[in-house]
Amino acid sequence: MHKLTSQSDWIARARAVLPAGGFGNFDPGIVIARGEGSRVWDEDGKEYIDYLIGSGPMLLGHGHPEVMEAVLEQLPKGMTFFANNAKGIELAEAIVDAVPCCEQVRFVASGGEADMYAIRLARAYTGKHKILKFEGGYHGMSAEAQMSLAPDKHVNFPQAVPDSAGIPQGVADQMFIAPYNDLAAVEALLSEHDDIAAIIAEPLQRIIPAVPGYLQGLRDLCDKHSVLLIFDEIVTGFRLAYGGAQERYGVTPDICTLGKIIGGGFPLAALGASTEIMQHFDKSIVGGDKWLMQLGTLSGNPIAAAAGLKTMEVLKREGNYDRLRGIGRTLQDMQSGALDAAGIPHQICGDETLFDIFFTTSQCRDYRSARHDDPARNATYNTALREHGIFKSLGKLYPSLAITQNDLQQTKAAVEHAVRSISRS
Repeated sequence: MHKLTSQSDWIARARAVLPAGGFGNFDPGIVIARGEGSRVWDEDGKEYIDYLIGSGPMLLGHGHPEVMEAVLEQLPKGMTFFANNAKGIELAEAIVDAVPCCEQVRFVASGGEADMYAIRLARAYTGKHKILKFEGGYHGMSAEAQMSLAPDKHVNFPQAVPDSAGIPQGVADQMFIAPYNDLAAVEALLSEHDDIAAIIAEPLQRIIPAVPGYLQGLRDLCDKHSVLLIFDEIVTGFRLAYGGAQERYGVTPDICTLGKIIGGGFPLAALGASTEIMQHFDKSIVGGDKWLMQLGTLSGNPIAAAAGLKTMEVLKREGNYDRLRGIGRTLQDMQSGALDAAGIPHQICGDETLFDIFFTTSQCRDYRSARHDDPARNATYNTALREHGIFKSLGKLYPSLAITQNDLQQTKAAVEHAVRSISRS
């Protein structure tokens, strides 16, 4: 049997069996062989500093020894049971202890699944059916979430635009779309429509920060109009702070969703709310008509729970969030400094724990303004970074606690090369 030794072999094999040659997540032109600490290696052995970190979950880096020890301790005891297990219960306790809005949680296997159930839970609790989301907001792959995620054409608000084939018009009819960071638009919609069950929002929308007072404004409007507020904290949970965006910004939603970090690199997510709202998962309390059916083969599996518990324990230790923000600030400053010196207009957009660059002179405050004046410049910049050992997506940079001073020095050299590349283009 031919032994595959090169990345090109793997790419060819993937093209034969995977649509578009990939998993649908990332550039299929690179095949990762392994990760360790702050680094990943492709199948040709090329080494990269990892600022993708699995799209967020590997906040401690790859193969963290304490997480590995926790997983290896659990493995011989069983991988999954489709039944309650101690590790899952401990993880639920830790989440309830950390996250302000959570009195109870339910586990699922992915963030998109958690967001789907959060929307359904809001409808079950309120008895209303319309959902308000923000243009450009990412909430997974459900039909509701695929409304106005990345529309190619601008339509008038609050019209919803499906981003995928296969979604019935009836789904769009149940959705209202508003621009992010625009409280007046939200207030107008809530005043005009009394059938809105919930607003679902990322407290940090992709990498677009909420302007001061915006999240509290959403909270106040939801209270005024008897609408539930859902925070999608799949990304921000245990990243912006141990208690997530709720702790960082001091605004508590009615329902939140969590993922990525709480699984420690394994498939696990959750949604949480008050006991009163979460009782809709308990048929013995609410009865058949108001019961929200939810189950999943791997929900709360003990391997992911063990990894998540240990990851959260490490993150909670004194100084770790300060260190993470320090790494992020250094990465921001090195890029802004090099771009400023070259006279290249740009905006750093996001939080120190998650951000990227827009090559624009405009302030980035919503989907329509957060864009590159010249998208080709961004592509050139990121291609140059990749060529010099920096692994990241085209639109996000995730710092991790595994990043070292040597990594930062190497990143600075790569950034300086990338800036020279776009200066010549």
